[in-house]
Amino acid sequence: MNIIIYNEGIHDKQDWMKPIYPDGIHGAIKQAIKGEHNITVVTLDNITDITCELLADTDVMIWWGHAAHHLVPDEISTVVTEAVQKGMGFIALHSAHMSKPLRQLLGTSCTLKWRDDDSERIWVTAPAHPIAQGLPEYFELPEEEMYGEYFDIPKPDDVVFMGWFNGGEVFRSGVTFTRGLGKIFYFQPGHEAYPIYYNENIIKVINNAIAWAKPTARISGQDCPNYAPLGAVKA
Repeated sequence: MNIIIYNEGIHDKQDWMKPIYPDGIHGAIKQAIKGEHNITVVTLDNITDITCELLADTDVMIWWGHAAHHLVPDEISTVVTEAVQKGMGFIALHSAHMSKPLRQLLGTSCTLKWRDDDSERIWVTAPAHPIAQGLPEYFELPEEEMYGEYFDIPKPDDVVFMGWFNGGEVFRSGVTFTRGLGKIFYFQPGHEAYPIYYNENIIKVINNAIAWAKPTARISGQDCPNYAPLGAVKA
């Protein structure tokens, strides 16, 4: 598959984060992806590499953002949104709930409650879902940022995971949506201060989500020369 990992890359440049993710969050996610894939990494430094033409050949895009959602150009959010609607899979991680593409796709504020310094138990609430395959009934993250309800999203297609925190909060930690032909998965764990993306269960979720989100059909777009005429479908 052709996969894009977008990480805004701001925290990764700070000294306090280098011991946690020496190759950046994008480096850890890239290392976690199993199989032989063509993986392109994009950060804010080269975000203009995200073009309609690149997305036309992308099967799944993974998006991690936190402090710089506002610096993502609206035009890039739009081409990502359109690519999802035409069939590209989209996986939004942690603070990407506030990313421009996800909010544009879902049409809500995607706001939530949060606080630092907690632990999380992630329950599998849809054990038959492909994203949950191979996982235990629940697993623990000893350190994680708390995300809590109310989470302002539309009704998901599936709630695959539910998070519980020591403060008593619960959160829809793994949810799926369909927009056009594209599959969307939002997954809450991944605070930059903790080594979440080295956890074997988190790695399994990401790999399962990639396989699930892979397009089964694509609608072409007339604004991309690599596409067939508008309305054509590639099986």
